[in-house]
Amino acid sequence: MIRTTVPADVPVIHRMIHELAEYEKAAHEAIATEEQLRAALFGEQPAVFGLIAEDDTTGEPVGFALWFLNFSTWRGTHGIYLEDLYVDPTARGGGHGKALLLELARIAVERGYARVEWSVLDWNRPSIDFYKALGAVPMDGWTVYRLTGEALTAAGTR
Repeated sequence: MIRTTVPADVPVIHRMIHELAEYEKAAHEAIATEEQLRAALFGEQPAVFGLIAEDDTTGEPVGFALWFLNFSTWRGTHGIYLEDLYVDPTARGGGHGKALLLELARIAVERGYARVEWSVLDWNRPSIDFYKALGAVPMDGWTVYRLTGEALTAAGTR
């Protein structure tokens, strides 16, 4: 079952974010606090939205997707950017990841959004194969750039 996140989900989402960061070999970069997540998801002006995948038997959360809106100037409409998708290793293969992605696609279609997009590490072959099986295509020819840390501070104070 897939449902929208509620404030009580913040601790489990926080834990799963850390599990995802460990899997992606970047645990040291996962510094967000539960308070930051709560404010981003449920503050006066939510900046991010979430879905929870629940175990069919126990109803316990076994995965999540966090996403936000982007905008296509070429299409003139919003899209969904999937920031994180995670399913607990013990629940993988049970269709939870697929259900999360299909729900995001449903939301995009229902709201008239142009696309759902995300990034995946180039070494993460199981995820790449999973996404391709759903019909997703890589954006060959595009490279993601990021301005962060000291470089961001320097650029922002020029």
